[in-house]
Amino acid sequence: MDRDQVLAWVKAERLSFADLLDDLDDHEWAVPSLCTGWTVRDVAAHLTLSTRATLLGTIRSAIRARGDFDRMEDTKARERALAFEPAELIAQIRETAGSARRAPLSSPVDPLVDALVHGQDIARPLGRVREMPLRPAVTAIEHVMASMFYGARKRLAGTRLVATDLEWSAGEGPDEVRGKVCDLLLLATGRPAGLAGVSGPGAERIAAAL
Repeated sequence: MDRDQVLAWVKAERLSFADLLDDLDDHEWAVPSLCTGWTVRDVAAHLTLSTRATLLGTIRSAIRARGDFDRMEDTKARERALAFEPAELIAQIRETAGSARRAPLSSPVDPLVDALVHGQDIARPLGRVREMPLRPAVTAIEHVMASMFYGARKRLAGTRLVATDLEWSAGEGPDEVRGKVCDLLLLATGRPAGLAGVSGPGAERIAAAL
């Protein structure tokens, strides 16, 4: 893995994400995202957190959430969304777009996954088309499938993913799922919205897992 290349991709995605937010009307910030319980504003707030995380702050947040990672992230995002106006959140994303700082225990590729997937989390409910760059997307999905954190191994068990927009495939199993790497990445990270863009006998298996 070329860390400099990954960081360059992360910076480009964060800046593009900020541009998308800049184009939103006031009411669109309150639209529910693909992240259950989060609005577009909550997702934007979440994207400002990793480059500002500290080990001590993370430990404190984890204790407050009683060790529940999802609860911890949910609380932090909601609090930050309330603390800052949309324009401030956009400025914060741009300010640290090229920062290599990331949440404790995370991989250099995790911020790339965050930026790519959360971009879809807000664009799709808003009816916006947000193209996902292919090489970064492949790097992201391969990381997601190898990581224990995302739960992709269990979610995709028994299926073989085949991209239709470039030569790439991964996974083993009797059931094949075909689609753009963007939709496959959404499925790998637990987003049912990715089902709309895929085909193949494995789609039903993944739908049941989701």
